[in-house]
Amino acid sequence: MTSSTPSLRSLFDAQYRASRAQIAVPLAVRRDRLLRIRALLDEHGSALAQAVQEDFGVRSAQLTEIADMFVLRALLSHTLKHLPRWIKPVKVSTPLYLQPSSAWLQRQPVGVVGVVSPWNYPLQLALAPVITALAAGNRVMLKPSELTPRTSALMGELIGKAFAADEFCVVEGDAALAAAFTQLPFDHLVFTGSTATGRKVAEAAAANLTPTTLELGGKSPCIVDASCNFDSAALKIAHGKLLNAGQTCIAPDYVLVPQGREAAFGEAFARAVAKLFPTIAGNPDYAAIISPRHHERLQALLAQAEGEGARLQVLNSGASADGSRQMAPVLVFGATPAMKLMEEEIFGPILPVLPYTTLDEAIRYINERPRPLALYWFGTDTAARDAVLAQTVSGGVTVNETLMHIAHENLPFGGVGDSGWGAYHGETGFLRFTQQKPVLLSSKWARGDLFYPPYGKRFDQVMGLLKRVI
Repeated sequence: MTSSTPSLRSLFDAQYRASRAQIAVPLAVRRDRLLRIRALLDEHGSALAQAVQEDFGVRSAQLTEIADMFVLRALLSHTLKHLPRWIKPVKVSTPLYLQPSSAWLQRQPVGVVGVVSPWNYPLQLALAPVITALAAGNRVMLKPSELTPRTSALMGELIGKAFAADEFCVVEGDAALAAAFTQLPFDHLVFTGSTATGRKVAEAAAANLTPTTLELGGKSPCIVDASCNFDSAALKIAHGKLLNAGQTCIAPDYVLVPQGREAAFGEAFARAVAKLFPTIAGNPDYAAIISPRHHERLQALLAQAEGEGARLQVLNSGASADGSRQMAPVLVFGATPAMKLMEEEIFGPILPVLPYTTLDEAIRYINERPRPLALYWFGTDTAARDAVLAQTVSGGVTVNETLMHIAHENLPFGGVGDSGWGAYHGETGFLRFTQQKPVLLSSKWARGDLFYPPYGKRFDQVMGLLKRVI
C-alpha cells in the first residue's frame, strides 16, 4: 500500500458498513460476483500465469493452469451450480414438546471475511476461499503473499477494476502489514501458511473473538504397504512430492516402506523421476524454489542430515542456470527423528525414506507426532488400508494416489491440530462463512404456557407424560 491508497482500517470500515447495510444478499448479487471472478480468470489467465512464472523464476504456464486455474474454475462451476440450494433455509424437525411449532436454519453471511494467502499456489490459495466467502454473501479483504509480488500486484489491479472496494479488495504489503491485517476485527479470518505463523494469527484473531480457519501444513506421511506395486506407487508419490518442486502443503513429507525394501523403493522412485522430469535444469515444468532464502534452508537441511550420518540419493542432477533455484529431487535414507528435516515441514523436493517392520509400528510412528494435514496409503491389502484409516487422524486421505482429495469439491479440505482447523471447499466451505441462524416459529396452538410457573399438579402431570414419550 502507498500513501495514496486507503488505509487498512478505512477499507475494513467501508466493508463493515456495507455488510451491515445489506445483510440479505440476493442470489443474483452473489452469482454476479462469482461470474466476475470467472471472467477475470478467462480474460487474464495468461497474464496471471506469466506473473507467477516471473515470481518463481521457473514455473510453466501449464503447471499454473492445472494447479491454480483449473482448481478455481472447477470450484466456480461447482459453486454456481449448487448455490441456489445452499442459500435456502433448511427445515428441521420439531420435537413433540414444542409442536405444532416449526423451525428452520436461516443461512446468512457472517459479514467481512479476511483472507491471508501464501505464495506457493498464489492464485488458487488466494481466490478459492474468496470465491467461497463471496458465495456465502460476504465482503472480502485479501492479503496475498509478498513473496509473489508480481502476481499479487496484478491480482490487486484486476480485482480493483472488477469490484468495488467495499465488495472485495486486495491489500499488498510485507509481514508487518500482514500482522496489522490479522488484528482487524473481521467476522471470519482465513490463513494459509506455516504452523508457526498460524499460532500468531490465531492469537491476533482471539483478541477480537474473530473465528478463524487455519490451513497449515506439517509432515504428511505416505505409507507404502508390502502389497503395493512399487513402480506404480513411486510414480504417484513422485508426482505428489515434486509438483511445484515440493512446495505444496499436502505433499508427501516422508515415506514409510517395509524394512528391507528401501533400496527397491529408491530405484522405483528414480525411474519415476526420470519419466516425469527427464531433465531438471531448464525444465519449465519443474518449478524453481521460490527464493534464495528458501533454497538455502533446504540445502541446510540436507547438509545437517548428511553430516549426522544420513545417505543422500540425488536424482537427475544437473547444472542449473545461475539463479534459477531448480533443486534436484533428493531421497534421504537413514534419517533420524533428531534431524531438522524430520522435525520441520520440508516444503521442497526432499523425501526421507523410513523403514518399518510392522503396520502397527508405522501407525505408532505417525500417531506419536502432530496430526498431519494429509496422509497417503498405497497397497491392495484392504485390511491394512482400513486399519490405517481407523487408527490414524489427519486432515484428509488419498488412497493409492497423492493430492487428489483436495480436488474433490464434496470433500472438505482442512487440517486438524497442528495442521490447522476448520475446512472449506464445496458446501462445507459455504457453511464455514455462513451464520446458520436457528429460527423457531411458535404456533398459536402451541402450549408453552404448560411450562410456566406457578408449578403445581398440572405441571407434574405434563412432565410425567413427557418423560414417558421422549
